[in-house]
Amino acid sequence: MKEGPGRTIAASFLVLMLFVALGGGAWYGFGAVSGFLSAADFPGPGRGEAVVAVESGDSATAIADTLYGEGVVKSAAAFVAAAKDNPDSKDIQVGSYLLKKEMKASDALTMLLDLKNLNVHRVTLPEGLTYLQVYDRLAKATGIPVGDFKKAGKDPAGLGVPALWFKRDDGKKIDRTNIEGFLYPATYEIAKGATATDVLKQIVKNFNTEMAETGFPDTVRAKLDISPYEALVAASIAQVEALLDKDMGPVARVLYNRAYTGNFPCECLQLDSTVNYWLRLTGKEAKSSEKLLVTELHDPKNPYNYDVKGMAIGPISNPGDVALRGAMNPKKSDNYFFVTVDDKGAMAYGKTFADHEKNIEKACENGIPIC
Repeated sequence: MKEGPGRTIAASFLVLMLFVALGGGAWYGFGAVSGFLSAADFPGPGRGEAVVAVESGDSATAIADTLYGEGVVKSAAAFVAAAKDNPDSKDIQVGSYLLKKEMKASDALTMLLDLKNLNVHRVTLPEGLTYLQVYDRLAKATGIPVGDFKKAGKDPAGLGVPALWFKRDDGKKIDRTNIEGFLYPATYEIAKGATATDVLKQIVKNFNTEMAETGFPDTVRAKLDISPYEALVAASIAQVEALLDKDMGPVARVLYNRAYTGNFPCECLQLDSTVNYWLRLTGKEAKSSEKLLVTELHDPKNPYNYDVKGMAIGPISNPGDVALRGAMNPKKSDNYFFVTVDDKGAMAYGKTFADHEKNIEKACENGIPIC
């Protein structure tokens, strides 16, 4: 599987080229359709449009069959001959391609080898985006209105999110219309003509695949004794708070220590990131730590404010693989504080507030604007 900037979801298996010759070069597997045993070819350059699907495991004859059926080539034999003569033909990738009708077989092969001719929209969703930011990127890539994604996203269960994600162990109610956290970051190839529902189902399906491959739900239950949803919330916060991969786990551990041990005075998270998430959701600009007002930090109308006990009521971003793995089973510690201390994103941790104050002083000395 070839990967782009994120993980490409459309399968990229190399198409198997199965050529079997007999005697003077006759090919098996063409079938009895008229024209298959002839190398008749169009002169090109072709006309109109034809959508051709290459499936996983397709042989040269299978691709030739499809092209012939769509009127792209004049005979299957012409395409097989072109594929045999071109060593790059083995690199044809699975996907839906936009070609022309009545093409010269060698030109059709050239177009199948150029990923620009894939009949898809390609969009990369980086780690840490909110669902609204995801919708914006998807809309720009596909031309589907943001409003369509908002409407479709109101039914996570209908999009494929399993029932296990709608349970918490801490008694807090889960908003079953909230898709935040389930839009897995990756590079997606979206079929042209897909609806908003189709697109979100594709993304949620990938989320489910990642959860199964990592064993996230079972590991969280066994190692942390909390619901998978609560760990997903922690991963979404770690994704935003930690700038370096190595800090994803330690940050998640601080969150668990604050929310569940009973040793943190308010048993709350007290995070600027959760406050800022609410500001974004309500159409306001996020603020740096030193600019957040006390009234904003403790706003009773904000369900993500400083004073809410336990783990936040929902994810604040869509976390990627590193953040999710970090939140699954982070190394145990007695840390209750963390802060970024240099411009490279390094974090320092503290067991007490006095430790935290010393780390803040170090951050200030390094020019981090939190003082």
